Amino acid sequence: MKKRIYSILTTLLIGGILFYFMLPPINLSAPSFWIFLIIMLTIYFTVYSIYNAKEISDNFKYNKAEASKKVGIISISIISVFLLISLINIINSPLFNAKSYYNRIAINEDNSFEEDVKPVDFKSLPLLDKDSSRKLGDRVMGQMTELVSQFRVSDLYTQINFNDDIIRVTPLEYANVIKYFTNRKNGVKGYITLNSVTGKAELKKLDKGMKYMPSALFNEDLVRKLRFMYPTEIFDQISFEIDNEGNPYWIVPTIKYTGVGLRRDIKNLIIFNPVTGEGTKYALKDVPSWVDHVYPSDLIIEQVNDWGLYEKGFLNSIFGQKGVVATTTGYNYIAMNDDIYLYTGVTSVSSDESNIGFILTNLRTKETHFYEVSGAEEYSAMASAEGQVQQMKYKSTFPLLINLNNKPTYLMSLKDNAGLVKMYAFVDVVDYQNVVVTDAKHGIEVAAKNYLGNDINTVGEEFTEDIIISKINTSVIDGTSYYYLTDTKNNKYKVSIKVEQSIIPFIEVGNKLNVSYTENNSIREIIKINK
Repeated sequence: MKKRIYSILTTLLIGGILFYFMLPPINLSAPSFWIFLIIMLTIYFTVYSIYNAKEISDNFKYNKAEASKKVGIISISIISVFLLISLINIINSPLFNAKSYYNRIAINEDNSFEEDVKPVDFKSLPLLDKDSSRKLGDRVMGQMTELVSQFRVSDLYTQINFNDDIIRVTPLEYANVIKYFTNRKNGVKGYITLNSVTGKAELKKLDKGMKYMPSALFNEDLVRKLRFMYPTEIFDQISFEIDNEGNPYWIVPTIKYTGVGLRRDIKNLIIFNPVTGEGTKYALKDVPSWVDHVYPSDLIIEQVNDWGLYEKGFLNSIFGQKGVVATTTGYNYIAMNDDIYLYTGVTSVSSDESNIGFILTNLRTKETHFYEVSGAEEYSAMASAEGQVQQMKYKSTFPLLINLNNKPTYLMSLKDNAGLVKMYAFVDVVDYQNVVVTDAKHGIEVAAKNYLGNDINTVGEEFTEDIIISKINTSVIDGTSYYYLTDTKNNKYKVSIKVEQSIIPFIEVGNKLNVSYTENNSIREIIKINK
């Protein structure tokens, strides 16, 4: 009896040490919990065998049948657990629950791109991607001689809306183990913000340092601190954000599974203060509006893929594949309405290098919209842009999707081998052969003007009006035809033939048109003819 107690106590001691480092959730639906449990059982039987080595040896010699029976019981118990988990997961798999997988995310398919996505404002367009942000952040850190030897810049660079500015934010981290011990008393004293529009990078110093960080050790390690506070919660991807006053927080989504490790979804959100070590758990409906990243991007992609795969059942997803679609192999972020949206294209499973549409998902609320716009798959558009300057060997960034002239348009930066932006490329989503690249030194507005073949003010504030044509003149500028119209109220209009090639050449005096236009001094520039 004593040896059994010793075995249990030794197992608990070793298990406690393992738990401290493995940090599994005490949750039956988490795969890591079962792995930890199997390790614990293995440790117990190993320790028990060591304490009872002589008795086991003698028992095996003189009573092999009974020894074999005990080993059999242990093996059957472990196998039974595996079989039970497998059975539960098979029952909850797409084989029997295709509709549940399809319904993991609610997607609104009745949308208008022109109405939902505002015309692009180049003064608030986040042109800097994560790689460019990282270079600028490292440069700022390199200028802080008193900090650069003690801390390093984290690679997180979370894109957020901060008081109507689109920025990326990332914390500093302890440079190494030694720097942790020499700086842990005061903690990490700041974070870096980088304006994704202007490129301005700043180091924000804190009055009180952040103690609970991924690079900290022992009880100040971020995940360890969270695990001891929330032992049953399953943590998803942790992000770093700041509130409207600039206070830093770790944003920690918690997971719920169906079965063991199936149909992952977000259950709650923990907002953790790295300075004080205090955490608050929120129901999803109560998450503060300043938080931008509640749903991880990879989870959204996974759920959208299930939506595209299982609409017509499990068998169709494998054999007929009628109507089966999937997301493209990349995504980007769009800032709208004080929230961050994930953008990715949706293509058929035949991988024909074209999209049937795209989705926008609010990463705070998971509100998702599908826009049926047939056009170029993102990597085809990137290749088309690179092909325009193939002699330069520039590499394209993943596209930003913008509303330019009431049309979905890809905007990409072309970078050299050093990662510097050399050119901007605009590509028509519907016709990716329509691509224009412009030297970045001229600015994004000039690049847009070159693409439109029209004045940049065509992307300004929009008005709609019925007009009756009283006079028509034409002109060709840089190979593009322009029509100059005067209405019966003596208002003057300018319109490129690119706006509507099937209507504009046939306009006659006396025709009544409903047009959308922007003001440009005394001339109104038509950007759309409404049919």
